[in-house]
Amino acid sequence: MLTEPAQAERPTREHTSGPAPEAIIRVRDLVVGFGSKIVMKGLDLDIRRGEILGFVGPSGQGKSVLTRTILGLVPKRSGQITVFGEDVDGLTPTRRRQIEQRWGVLFQQGALFSALTVKQNIQMPMREHLNLSERLLDEFARLKIEMVGLKPDAADKLPSELSGGMIKRAALARSLALDPEILFLDEPTSGLDPIGAGEFDDLVATLKQTLGLTVFMVTHDMDSLYTACDRIAALGDGQIIAQGTISEMLENDHPWLRSYFHGKRGRAVVASGARHAAA
Repeated sequence: MLTEPAQAERPTREHTSGPAPEAIIRVRDLVVGFGSKIVMKGLDLDIRRGEILGFVGPSGQGKSVLTRTILGLVPKRSGQITVFGEDVDGLTPTRRRQIEQRWGVLFQQGALFSALTVKQNIQMPMREHLNLSERLLDEFARLKIEMVGLKPDAADKLPSELSGGMIKRAALARSLALDPEILFLDEPTSGLDPIGAGEFDDLVATLKQTLGLTVFMVTHDMDSLYTACDRIAALGDGQIIAQGTISEMLENDHPWLRSYFHGKRGRAVVASGARHAAA
């Protein structure tokens, strides 16, 4: 089983020197709208291979819309999205299915099938895309359950029998079913208590390191930004208003960023991180 570092020892994640890794996802001049409301107004963003990129912004500004647009669940009005160097608009249906098998998604509420057990939920993507025996399906599901830190007996439980934290982990296991290269997380610690949220952040960081994942994390959780993310991108008025490490965000003078990172909660998280780093 993957081990997780103690929460008190988690360091601030900073970018190392040297050339930036390649952009595994590149968004250019993206425009997305619903009726007369324009949500994305010429948005540009690179998600670099091997990083955890935290995506933040004011409530109601459409943070989750970008994820759904990249996934093809929300249509764009204009702009370009490339994934693994390929323009998604030019993909054939077959090629798109191949690309989709290389990413995993954890939606905010888990989105587990309520009538299926944890094991059956995890096996759903495998049954759809892989030709495996029942024995292998059971073995792979067991490995994914172990990978996310759930006990073996969780396999036969229904979502209604799980705690909030267990639902998140079960949904994470399903998102890893096809061994993806990219992981999309939509508010992954929402609804979790501080201890559970910290443990989940540590799990994501460990999986990223162990499996070589690239992670795009939509979040409002200050602790996640400080301890789990390599870089942060901030959304404001339909565009990226800033991006960089946590240190660069703390130094940015944009009014919303100052309010967010230097407010009472932000100061508490930064002070806590400084104490842990010094310990």
